[in-house]
Amino acid sequence: MEHYKLMNVATGRIFEDQGWTLDDPQGEKPSLVRAIYEQKQLRVGDDRLGLYKYADWMPIQRTLENPSCPVTYKSEKLAKRLGLNNLYITFSGWWPAKGAKMTTCSFKETEAYSVCARLGEEQKDKVLVVASAGNTARAFAKVCSDNGIPLLLCVPQDNLNALWFDKPLNPCVKLFTTASGSDYFDAIQLSNYVCELPGFLAEGGAKNIARRDGMSTTMMSAVTTIGRIPDFYFQAVGSGTGAIAAWEANLRFLEDGRFGQHKARLFVSQNKPFVPMYEAWRQDSRALLPYDPDQARRDAAQICAPVLSNRKPPYSLAGGLYDALKDTQGDIFAVSNEEAQAAKELFEETEGIDIYHAAGVALASLVQAIHINKVKSDDVIMLNITGGGEKHFKEQHEHYHLEPAHIFPIGFTKEAVAAVTEGLMKK
Repeated sequence: MEHYKLMNVATGRIFEDQGWTLDDPQGEKPSLVRAIYEQKQLRVGDDRLGLYKYADWMPIQRTLENPSCPVTYKSEKLAKRLGLNNLYITFSGWWPAKGAKMTTCSFKETEAYSVCARLGEEQKDKVLVVASAGNTARAFAKVCSDNGIPLLLCVPQDNLNALWFDKPLNPCVKLFTTASGSDYFDAIQLSNYVCELPGFLAEGGAKNIARRDGMSTTMMSAVTTIGRIPDFYFQAVGSGTGAIAAWEANLRFLEDGRFGQHKARLFVSQNKPFVPMYEAWRQDSRALLPYDPDQARRDAAQICAPVLSNRKPPYSLAGGLYDALKDTQGDIFAVSNEEAQAAKELFEETEGIDIYHAAGVALASLVQAIHINKVKSDDVIMLNITGGGEKHFKEQHEHYHLEPAHIFPIGFTKEAVAAVTEGLMKK
């Protein structure tokens, strides 16, 4: 904690991190807090450090075993197909030929390695609680299992196929699920109830600076590889946390001074029909529009990328996605399942590796932007491929699944959660 302080984005107040600070205790309105690092010019360490080579701009107290890192390269075949001269792909996943060795095949590993490395002595006797639509849970389970960190995951039952691993997990990792028909917001509510009990620690989601600054390693990878801040940044979003992280890294690079004095325009995308942030943005509304919970669950069930189905994203609060898009003259796109699937196939055909549906959504939004002349052929573009290589990985490795310790029905109560959780901890 010696190498950074915290700032309330809404007020600009600078204060000390108490070890797991998620909000400004003196803040009067909803706002993210941001890490302000002492080291203004990023010093990139040895590649053997994984993402910890960017430790100057990460709020960590230690390093963990088996760290991985995003990889950025200049595209040739996909770029040529799209008519782009400066397309850079930041790839997170399993692609050893490119140097990408994330065994969960998702950029959510960047969050897990950073968040868990922020844990200090004050948190060591508590169980970390993480809510997830799938990929985040897989990443945290891997990192906590490898490093013996107690973890309780909360995941919708319909997303359990995402919880595969290349080896059996350490028993320190436990899983609760919400019943079939539930969605990510139900899992978040379950985690909130658990965190009201003694002995549990809320991971914090977008409010955790370590989550955002771990994800910002994608932008750090791109900028230090390209040698400049890109003109455009493309990513599919569920919460928008990754795009917020990219924006925050960009602001740090402006202070660094060696990579340009412009802001990459954030072009983010959602998967139709689940598009609450897209709908709000179209109306220039900071507040999300009313969204019936049952309709939201039905819409979430229809999208090909369920990891993009957050009903309560950090969109409206100070320092959230709305502010990031405004500050960078960004935009939000809406992508159909068919467009995402076509983009997935295009990427594998041209670049030679499979990618997740969410990454397909991002590529499809780039295709849309090209067709409506939002980007030009010579623009420097960063495409954040947030997950890929699973097919390639599973061809080479056995895989195992994590079974839930308990399945909660839709409409679960706080009392029921407390009873089940206390029973689990006694075992």
